[in-house]
Amino acid sequence: MTQFDSRNISMMMDFYEMTMANGYFESGGEHSRVAFDVFYRRNPDNGGFAIFAGLEQIIEYVENMHFSAEDVDYFRRQNLFSEDFLNYLADFHFHGDIYAFPEGTIMYPNEPFMTVIADLIDAQLIETAILAQVNHQSLIATKARRIVRSAEGRLVSDFGARRAHNFDAATYGSRAAFIGGVHGTATVSAGQQFGIPISGTMAHSWVMYFNDEFEAFKRYAEVYPDATTLLVDTYDVIHSGIPNAIRVAKEILEPQGHRLKGVRIDSGDLAYLSKRVRKMLDDAELNDCKIVVSNSLDEFTITSLLNQGAAIDSFGVGERLITAKSEPVFGAVYKIVAVGEEGNFIPRIKVSENVEKITNPGLKSVYRIYNADGHAVADMIAMLDEVVDLSEPFRYIDPIEPWKQRKFINCTAKSLQKLYVKEGKRVETLPTLQEIRDYVKFQLDNEIWQEEQRYENPHKHFLDFTPDYYEMKMNLLYKTRSKLNS
Repeated sequence: MTQFDSRNISMMMDFYEMTMANGYFESGGEHSRVAFDVFYRRNPDNGGFAIFAGLEQIIEYVENMHFSAEDVDYFRRQNLFSEDFLNYLADFHFHGDIYAFPEGTIMYPNEPFMTVIADLIDAQLIETAILAQVNHQSLIATKARRIVRSAEGRLVSDFGARRAHNFDAATYGSRAAFIGGVHGTATVSAGQQFGIPISGTMAHSWVMYFNDEFEAFKRYAEVYPDATTLLVDTYDVIHSGIPNAIRVAKEILEPQGHRLKGVRIDSGDLAYLSKRVRKMLDDAELNDCKIVVSNSLDEFTITSLLNQGAAIDSFGVGERLITAKSEPVFGAVYKIVAVGEEGNFIPRIKVSENVEKITNPGLKSVYRIYNADGHAVADMIAMLDEVVDLSEPFRYIDPIEPWKQRKFINCTAKSLQKLYVKEGKRVETLPTLQEIRDYVKFQLDNEIWQEEQRYENPHKHFLDFTPDYYEMKMNLLYKTRSKLNS
């Protein structure tokens, strides 16, 4: 894995992956080629889109996947697996191919943002690790974008490490939040590992340690004269915190040529307090002093604060970002879509009484369709080898209303999936974290309709089919149901 993580996480799997792998091995099917799609069924928080994140860690995982002697011995002690299979595991390395959307791509339900094509055991053993990574980071990146949008250009920082579910959730959650648009993090491991800007000043314990609040502020300003941000709500914001902060600015910082950088409020009525504080600071000619707030913030509380005229310059967002508290499950799934037979991939479909759980079968291409103004009007699934030519009006099928005659006119198409891993090794140079973050912003500023970015009742982004793909799916669904009913 990375230089910061020497653990072998290949064992992070559901046990059924290993029992199935052993069964495939004993049946002689370990080298059968299969294809699995990774997709999700519903946007978090009933939003209009999600952000794909976690690809880099998945590639690191498959490149380093192996089973140590201790791992193999652990499986031996389960008394379920043959020695031939255990010997196979001892020499195992992933040798498959992975196609995926570029990390940071805006994505939508039911489209495969990742496809694994590999030998059957290879594909089966990586299921849980892939889902754990994309479910977490895509969820946090999507939540972060909602929070950043609500701040209307004001700075947002990730303060969530202490509320994250474990060390990795804090570190990778910070990575995902940065992809989603936050400006920095308080999590040092994320700053070191991913180059995310870090920030932090003091906790209430600093203020409470000293004999009085002024002394606490004074000592901090003396140590950090160029970066003094004071936490002003330990005792009383209006009657103690701000007067003492102003006194430090005037008596300690300004005589040395420094300015008070900011004050932070972590409790109370943030709208009311921020307006009072802004006036007090301005009256003291500290117009450049920034007001930072924290305390269980999310996109809804931030929107409410700004609607109330709160005088806030930046937000520190913790638990509701790092845990995506309003909807903490992303729900990506990993489903087999094709099986290799005599050199060809034969489509497979999952049939369910719940229509939304019927899968899109077969190897396929995913296209983003743009109108003449460069806006993404829809995504479209096509057969893998199908020619999609939009130089002329192109007929497509809306799977929700397939009886309607619809065409893309004066549109262009961009294929979304790229080959990132071939025979177990990366074949594509990965972007930097800043480039991924910039890509998210570019899409949302230039390609994705603003109506899709609303919190409430966002416009639905359509996932359409080419006529050939729709016909293939319907025929396979009909044949599968006929077999069940015969």
